[in-house]
Amino acid sequence: MTDVSISRLAETPLSGSVPRFEIPGWRDRFGVVTGITARGAVGSEPFDLGLWTAESVGKVMTRWRAFRSAEAGFSGFAMAHQVHGSRVAWHERVNGWSILEGLDGHLTSTPGLMLLVTVADCIPIYLIDRNGHAVGLLHAGWRGTAAGILGRGVEGLAEATGSSPADIIMHCGVGICGSCYEVGAEVMEACGLLSRPPGPWHLDLRALLTDQAVKLGVGEVSVSSYCSAHDGASFFSHRRSGGSDGRMVAYIGLPVNAT
Repeated sequence: MTDVSISRLAETPLSGSVPRFEIPGWRDRFGVVTGITARGAVGSEPFDLGLWTAESVGKVMTRWRAFRSAEAGFSGFAMAHQVHGSRVAWHERVNGWSILEGLDGHLTSTPGLMLLVTVADCIPIYLIDRNGHAVGLLHAGWRGTAAGILGRGVEGLAEATGSSPADIIMHCGVGICGSCYEVGAEVMEACGLLSRPPGPWHLDLRALLTDQAVKLGVGEVSVSSYCSAHDGASFFSHRRSGGSDGRMVAYIGLPVNAT
């Protein structure tokens, strides 16, 4: 196990018609585009990107078109029907918009390919090697976290780049915090945590993922200071809304003009 640098990091809001936040410093440091879409301005129609919600498909697709044009340098977009599992796939090339089956993690070194996961409390995990040659994006709810999706993503990225976990940088993005995430004993036990004394129990997924990253030897970890639930003015939350809220999209990619 190597020493791991761990820090708190608040995503920065971006200007423009598409409400979104980016990981500060990653664009300048690595030439990578990262971020997460947001709810939007108070009083405006929520910028819901949920493809499987009850809202008008036409409205959702109009927002998706706006999102896809918000960042230059991308011709491919890879996402999946997420299953709260630990399967991670490497993508060589995707043209247009590809929706795959049964994945919760994506890795690539292809410039011009943006990786996407949908979230509304689960944790988006952003990965990049120190040289900025390859990136990854994982969808980590409690099931995926318990099943080891982080290990699969870190090991897959390290193997693909010929590096080690110590060369990988990770950011745990906007998601529900431990204070807002009340769970049952079965969830605590599945995640390897003691569930006694009697609940209620609160699970801090980002703390658990950080602990996993330390054990894996990841070189640098940052954790978002935003909570999707108690920062509900900016973000969607499935738990806070009782299942009625929209969806955000977390994203990462190397634009074709990246150096």
